[in-house]
Amino acid sequence: MTVKILTDSACDLSEKHYNEFDIEMVPLTVHLDEKDYKDGEINPKTVYDAMRKGSSTKTSQVSPQTFKAIFTSYAEKNQPLVYVGFSSELSGTYQTAKMMEQEVKEEYPDAPIHLVDTKSASLGFGLVVLHAAKMAKEGFTAEEVATAAADHAEHMEHIFTVDDLEYLKRGGRVSKTQAFVGGLLNIKPILHVENGKLVPLEKIRGSKKLFPRMLELMKERGKNWENQTIGISHGDDLERAEQLASMIKEKFGVQEVVIEMVGSVIGAHAGPGTIALFFQNE
Repeated sequence: MTVKILTDSACDLSEKHYNEFDIEMVPLTVHLDEKDYKDGEINPKTVYDAMRKGSSTKTSQVSPQTFKAIFTSYAEKNQPLVYVGFSSELSGTYQTAKMMEQEVKEEYPDAPIHLVDTKSASLGFGLVVLHAAKMAKEGFTAEEVATAAADHAEHMEHIFTVDDLEYLKRGGRVSKTQAFVGGLLNIKPILHVENGKLVPLEKIRGSKKLFPRMLELMKERGKNWENQTIGISHGDDLERAEQLASMIKEKFGVQEVVIEMVGSVIGAHAGPGTIALFFQNE
């Protein structure tokens, strides 16, 4: 039987990708203005516009019942399933999936269910999902797909910047003082993901130096550009995302760049104006 890929909405892939590769997706939840929305039910632009007007946003993970129902349905059919999940350091979703996998395997000990903690987020996570989905489509086994996805995730670089530190402050990612001083001095942070966690990398004064510095970091950290897909995700700023993509193609001879909007769940923490770059470091 063909291996089925399951993922969650923090991968920021589009409907087109889910359909093309027959990927099943479970949504996280966004809380906005006293209402709950499944990620995907609400347009990310709606979330960004609300944030610009001062609305507060929160997010919550996928429910245990959702995972248990899905895992049980695949276990009953004995169909191979690989869940490629959002970083366990940024959400409890992966741990919930792990608990439900163990519960289901008590009843179906031989169920061919495999879980991968990508330690990645947004389209960096999405590129890992696509890598796994392509392998599944080519007929690889669930074990081979899971192993390759874990390896791909391990070598995924995240280099990103946010337009306003205020949003990261609200989510507890930076302190009040850092956010205040950053806004005052027009300091733009460059962050990355290390062992699944958000880590500040450096601070840039003003926006003009941002993209050239991101390209320098890309050159320092990556290689084999012609043979990999580069990901760029943006917080409702397609123009700048496309500008960065053209700079990357010109500098590195990259053939394929996937651009997606940062979805509602990741966007609720990073805020409008976020620009994130993803590539392999080997």
